[in-house]
Order: sequence, then C-alpha cells, then structure tokens
Amino acid sequence: MMPLALPGVVIAFGYLATFTGTPLDPFVNPVPLLIISYSVRRLPYSVRAAYAGFQQTSVALEEASLSVGASPVKTLLSITAPLILANVVAGGIMSFSAAMMEVSDSLILAMQEPFFPITKAIYGLNQRIQDGPYLASALGTVGTLIVAGCLLLANRLLGRSMGELFRA
Repeated sequence: MMPLALPGVVIAFGYLATFTGTPLDPFVNPVPLLIISYSVRRLPYSVRAAYAGFQQTSVALEEASLSVGASPVKTLLSITAPLILANVVAGGIMSFSAAMMEVSDSLILAMQEPFFPITKAIYGLNQRIQDGPYLASALGTVGTLIVAGCLLLANRLLGRSMGELFRA
C-alpha cells in the first residue's frame, strides 16, 4: 500500500529527475514512464482485490484437491484461480479507472501534446480561449462516465465484497 501513501507529484518528479537523458527520457516519449508510474501507483488496488479473494476462498477446497492427488499447481489453476478470478478482474478494473483519471503524473511527465493522457488533454483544452472550457467539460464528463462505469462493473463482479478490498 506504500505507493498510495506517496504523492504522485513526488513520484513524477523522481521519474523526471532519474530518467532524463536515458532511453526512457520523458521529454522524448513519456509513454513508458506513464505506464510504469500508473502501474506502480495503482498496483495496490489489484493486490488488495486478489488478497480479498484469497481470504474469501475456503482452504478446505484446496486441501480436498491436494488430498486426492492433485499437484499444488493443478490445485491453484483448477480450484483457486477460478474462485478469485472475479476479484482479480475487479481489481484490474479499479486500477484502470483510477489510472485513467490520474492527474499528478500526467501533468508532469507528459510534455508534448501527442502524448497527453485524458487529464492533461482536459487541462490543455481548458486553456483555449473560445471553446476550451466547453470541450474540457465534455471530455471531463466522458472521463467521469467511464470511471463510473468501471466502478459499477467492478461492484457487479464483487457484489457485497467490494468493501472488503481495503480493510486491513
């Protein structure tokens, strides 16, 4: 859960200072660093979802599989994986929706317009004089609807266990 505790601005400036002048230079192409940053910062959502799935899975099912001669790998693939699949997918959806509207990393790492993620595009559109605020509002609404749809889908997959993802 440590990546959630660090501000995105700190991580983005760290990447900027570390990778300037290397093959991952954000001034040339920020896409690899944005992917790394989004992945590291949102990985806890997926990990917590998988952990919640493991906690909800009965150990007796795995023990029964092992007692009839299945290997640990076969037990994992045929018993455990199908039981936690909804949790893993829901965690991935939550990670995607949170990364999609990430602001701090996007504003700092994306410096050229062809590489702007949605949040930086909204910021850039808002700076236009004539129609900028209207376009930025429309794009923000689309982003909000996509995030809401992702959260509804994750909630549908997890059902009542959605609140269990972040309990310590």
